Amino acid sequence: MQVISGLENIYKIKDSILTQGTFDGVHTGHLKILNSIVSLAKVSNCKSVLLTFDPHPRQILSSENNNIKLLSSLDEKLELLENTGLDYVIVINFDKNFAEMSAEDFVKKILVEKIGVKTMVVGYDHRFGRNREGTFADLEKLSNKYNFNVKEIEAFDIENAVVSSTKIRKSLLQGDVLTANKYIGRFYQLGGTVIEGKRLGTEIGYPTANIKVDNNEKLIPANGVYAVKVKYKNKLYGGMLNIGNRPTIQNAKWSVEVNIFEFNKNIYNENLTIYFISRMREEKKFDSIEELKNQLTKDKHNANKILEKIELEDCKK
Repeated sequence: MQVISGLENIYKIKDSILTQGTFDGVHTGHLKILNSIVSLAKVSNCKSVLLTFDPHPRQILSSENNNIKLLSSLDEKLELLENTGLDYVIVINFDKNFAEMSAEDFVKKILVEKIGVKTMVVGYDHRFGRNREGTFADLEKLSNKYNFNVKEIEAFDIENAVVSSTKIRKSLLQGDVLTANKYIGRFYQLGGTVIEGKRLGTEIGYPTANIKVDNNEKLIPANGVYAVKVKYKNKLYGGMLNIGNRPTIQNAKWSVEVNIFEFNKNIYNENLTIYFISRMREEKKFDSIEELKNQLTKDKHNANKILEKIELEDCKK
């Protein structure tokens, strides 16, 4: 897969079969579209191309929406796309000037003149151009005018619910990682660096790694206690992770911290990847540290029961 960054670096790709969109999270609905263009490209002896944007358009277009949290950073998205079989990924910097481009100008100047699109494949609800003015009907008219083909992919649904990045975000913000994982088609992940904490976990027998999330725009699931897998130097460990304010601990601040099972290494300033498997409970204030320790023992037991069948390859899907 070749990555092309920036409008100025785009060049014509002969016989390209292209789709376009933000593709945040690269979820199961996205994969349906990507699998379609990759398969079509192979049988047609063409090149499969994804045209995507960074930053997310909603971070630019509206002040009331600019706090949108991402399911995947650009680096994570590109890593996920590596597994799709795409030939090219074109990343366009989305700014206010680009946002003002009309639907026809986008097709004419970018898709046709710069890339040389042969076939455009889009999802059932695809919109494009200034203020999302372009519809599939508009794309069909423009394809006739500029001599390329178009194909629309039907919505992908799971248990009669149409998959979308918005629904995945909502599930994660409610702590429902099981639904989010079902929609994504893999375990939701969070990358971060281990920073020094107050070592309160060590004092009560459950040492934790405090995580500084790599990307401030990354969506962090709802507060609570989760069964997780933790990848460190390509080895996978079980763990339980707390997101929140640790109400039992006096003067504690909001944090993301993970207790890694069967692990005893100094990993300050090291990178970890957290895979969310299941939310076990909400945060709770306990009457004493001893009561908290008893609950943590139960949490660890429950987490191990949940995690016992999860392998590294399951996290890479």
